[in-house]
Amino acid sequence: MNYLPLFINLKSKNVLVIGAGEVAFNKIKLLLRSKAKVNVIAKELCLEMKSLLRHKKINWLSKKFDLIYLKKMFLVISATNDIKLNEYIFKKCNERCLLVNVVDDTLKCSFIFPSIIDRSPIVVAISSGGTAPVLLRLLREKIEAILPMKLGNVAKIAGKWRSVIQKHFSNLLERRRFWEKLFKSIFVNHILNGKKEQAIKILKENMHKNNLLPGEIILVGAGPGDSGLLTLKGLQILQEADVVLYDFLVSKDILDLIRRDAKTICVGKRAGFQNMNQDEIIKLLIFLAQKGKKVVRLKGGDPFIFGRGSEEIEAAKNAGINFQVVPGITSAIGISAYTGIPLTHRKYAQGVIFITGHKCINGFVNNWSILSDSSYTLVVYMGTFQAVYIAKKLITLGRSKSTPIAIISHGTTIHQKVIIGCLSEIEKIIQFTTTPSLLIIGDVVFLHKKLAWFQNENILNNIKKNFSIVKLL
Repeated sequence: MNYLPLFINLKSKNVLVIGAGEVAFNKIKLLLRSKAKVNVIAKELCLEMKSLLRHKKINWLSKKFDLIYLKKMFLVISATNDIKLNEYIFKKCNERCLLVNVVDDTLKCSFIFPSIIDRSPIVVAISSGGTAPVLLRLLREKIEAILPMKLGNVAKIAGKWRSVIQKHFSNLLERRRFWEKLFKSIFVNHILNGKKEQAIKILKENMHKNNLLPGEIILVGAGPGDSGLLTLKGLQILQEADVVLYDFLVSKDILDLIRRDAKTICVGKRAGFQNMNQDEIIKLLIFLAQKGKKVVRLKGGDPFIFGRGSEEIEAAKNAGINFQVVPGITSAIGISAYTGIPLTHRKYAQGVIFITGHKCINGFVNNWSILSDSSYTLVVYMGTFQAVYIAKKLITLGRSKSTPIAIISHGTTIHQKVIIGCLSEIEKIIQFTTTPSLLIIGDVVFLHKKLAWFQNENILNNIKKNFSIVKLL
């Protein structure tokens, strides 16, 4: 993040603008909307600026800049065509720890003006840091289209009642639940439609309802890594959570989507390291839910595909706690798509089988006669742990040694790495992999070279006809 977004109160504060052309005028219009005291230095004023001066909305200090005019200023904007003057103003403002913006020169700006969507008192500001103004305009158009023009009225009425609600509900969680329920109700539509009295009636009725809802446990699948693959429902739940218990496989980009005041707890397990065992995780989930919290269990991939999600909601059910499940794109589906390896294909595979590389417990044994059938694609989660054993077992039971394989780590992310080889070479190529990795076995891997689209410098796609050991490119 190159710029920290801040909302500054400029009301009655002195702002200095050097320049009085069209660019300066546009900045001044924005400053006046924020009720700043605008002071101008310029040789001449454009017609629009003269109008502002006549109506006493700006103060024309001087025709020539002098350091004395920097005194008692809160921030400075330089909008001139004089490069040397702009550099001088930037330098002197920095020496005085004054916020300064040299228009159209981001290297000489200690602050920049964002693109603004105004639904006062709700204000949305977006910025590209000066890198892509056209993209910024397109984004603004999209946001403008989805935010009702009268949305600010909702915030104004809520603001008037905020202190009343604070006195009525002493518990922070109760207040949060009250506002969440209110803003999801017809209250908002009444205000947008100009029916203020009906909206206030709804508000008063909700004050006397039980807003401290019982706790809840929600399993959310985060998908295979790319934050864009998180479902819309998953995003909505993350914005409502009180507490989020997450795994190591959940990407930082997805963690950044969690509501800022939600408590986040890493309970992840990975090779050689474990924060909590499964029993401890379940106990913590139930404990937090019994406190009335909306608890999200955030898992990589899908909670019901080798994610032990069923164990957690079974415990919730036994404890009498409400629960729901938001599925995610499981790793096999997401990663195969991002590597151009279709898991089924009329020519190469009539079906797909998912297994885990972890050893099974409770006496479960893989049916190797089915797994060795070449008409099925075999996908192994946590594929590096038993990869050599699995390969030998498959070959022993009839799967061809030349069966193509793909080992993928960091799938669907910019760090995605794909290694292509064949079943007999797995012991050689396993040394080039990192954990966790997904192992895909089957003739569909032939299609990787042709269909791969998510390319970056970490993709290792050197497929050779004889499937000799792949080389790091």
